[in-house]
Amino acid sequence: MRLGINLGYWGAGMDSDNLAVAQEADRLGYSVCWAAEAYGSDAATVLSWVAAQTERIDIGSAIFQIPARTPAMTAMTAATLDSLSGGRFRLGLGVSGPQVSEGWYGVKFDKPLARTREYVEIVRKAMSRERLSYEGEHWTLPLPGGPGKPIKLTVHPQREHIPLYIAAIGPKNLTQTGEIADGALLIFPSADHLEETAIAHLRAGREKAGRTLEGFDICPTLPLAVGADGDVSALADMFRPYTALYVGGMGSRKQNFYNQLARRMGYEKEAAEIQDRYLSGDKEGAAAAVPERLIDQTTLLGSVDRIAERMQAYAAAGVTTLTLAPAGFTLEERLASLRAGTEALERAGLA
Repeated sequence: MRLGINLGYWGAGMDSDNLAVAQEADRLGYSVCWAAEAYGSDAATVLSWVAAQTERIDIGSAIFQIPARTPAMTAMTAATLDSLSGGRFRLGLGVSGPQVSEGWYGVKFDKPLARTREYVEIVRKAMSRERLSYEGEHWTLPLPGGPGKPIKLTVHPQREHIPLYIAAIGPKNLTQTGEIADGALLIFPSADHLEETAIAHLRAGREKAGRTLEGFDICPTLPLAVGADGDVSALADMFRPYTALYVGGMGSRKQNFYNQLARRMGYEKEAAEIQDRYLSGDKEGAAAAVPERLIDQTTLLGSVDRIAERMQAYAAAGVTTLTLAPAGFTLEERLASLRAGTEALERAGLA
């Protein structure tokens, strides 16, 4: 099992340290450095900045938001980043959510599965440097009845095939991801529930495409906080606002994919309470309502030995790249968490 690092969103208050974190992950042999975007910083700019100042670590978009860019623009960006980084780019895509898609990008959040499938087909066609023509429900290239003509990408990517990941949560999206992608980006993954909540669906998608999970990258992100095993409750409290935001406030009441995931993990009553409190404006109450067990199941907390045991559980569940989001109030704390991640992987016998 490989390790990755997730820098999260730029502008979250730790920007001056993020380059040092990426460089330390590079030095330690981490496999990939991911950067995210929502409606603040864009991931492409951050990744180009990191790539220019690292040597070996891959850079990945987690995610480029599908409503933010045309498929052809995404292909251009992917090819450029792969070329500039010397073949180190991984393309992660996702549909975002209805509030961001429609409120920020002005793109209707409808038929996300069909839209994703078409988007991936066009991106792959463009990156292969075919002359781009496509007829689908959501995109038609060139536009009919006008002066447009099929055009070929002029940039040569460093590699013939750039790995393509999809951020997926729901069963149908996971199945489609297994069918059409090279990897899956997962969030709030519990090793105890990973088979039924994610991997079974990914496997079904691979089988639909006549493939197995061999070579498919299952890549969940887990927050990491290192401390004594007796401090697990206090460490878990650090992630209460984070968990409450996603389970309670990420999306609308009817379309919160993270809330639905928590329910599938057995937290039906708790997920409903967290959402009720969060959407009523009681964010502190929502955070207090998050069960400690839910946090502990979806993060890596405690001593290096405890984290090593959890890593073994994720590897046994089928995870191939474990992406860490190291917590810390100072740069040194975050760097220490990175080193602890490497040490835990070695103690787990997974390095």
